Amino acid sequence: MENNSKTSPHKGGRHPKNDPAVHRYSISLTAEENASFLSLFEQSGMNVKAHFITACIFQKGITTIKVDKAAMEYYVRLTALFGQFRAVGVNYNQVVKILYHNFSEKKAAAYLYKLEKQTAEFAVLSQKIIQLTVEFETNYLKK
Repeated sequence: MENNSKTSPHKGGRHPKNDPAVHRYSISLTAEENASFLSLFEQSGMNVKAHFITACIFQKGITTIKVDKAAMEYYVRLTALFGQFRAVGVNYNQVVKILYHNFSEKKAAAYLYKLEKQTAEFAVLSQKIIQLTVEFETNYLKK
């Protein structure tokens, strides 16, 4: 029977690494040391503890990431607020079209006057939000 495949048949599984890590070491930590280790590991932002330990031993650059929960919460809410602003803008355009389509020009102008007053209040509110955001960034997000 003829063999039309490569010189060695594929056995399946992973391809072996060129330089596999086969040397293992075990350490024991006290509860206090373990807590300190875990906090350093979390600050590093790494996903694998073994990689973190290797980086510590061989003094590779260890990056620490501090996440400010208050700033994240502020920006999450600010993003949601901007989504609502866009929705209000879409609704505004639809209301104007419906007013001119369903009412006389005089009646539509009266309703638009009321809508314009509300829009002016909305613009003042958005300016205050922008001012508070700038103030928050300068006071709490110092780099």
